[in-house]
Amino acid sequence: MEITGIAFFSALAVIGLAFAAFGSALGQSRAAAAAMDAIWRQPEAAGRIQTALILSLAFIESLTLFTFALAFLFAGRVAG
Repeated sequence: MEITGIAFFSALAVIGLAFAAFGSALGQSRAAAAAMDAIWRQPEAAGRIQTALILSLAFIESLTLFTFALAFLFAGRVAG
């Protein structure tokens, strides 16, 4: 069974997507856990902590979406 270049780079793109999704989920879960711990320690700062959490989660998610877009872009260039 011969592996062509298109199949190889498509498989690499899928592996890259899996790593990006795993890293994003891990980062978001750690950020949420740290925010919950901070709110538990200082309930009066919950509003500021929540704002910072939402902003950081948006940045984490945007990096994941950029990774997905680049993986599809590179896979399309190799296949095309």
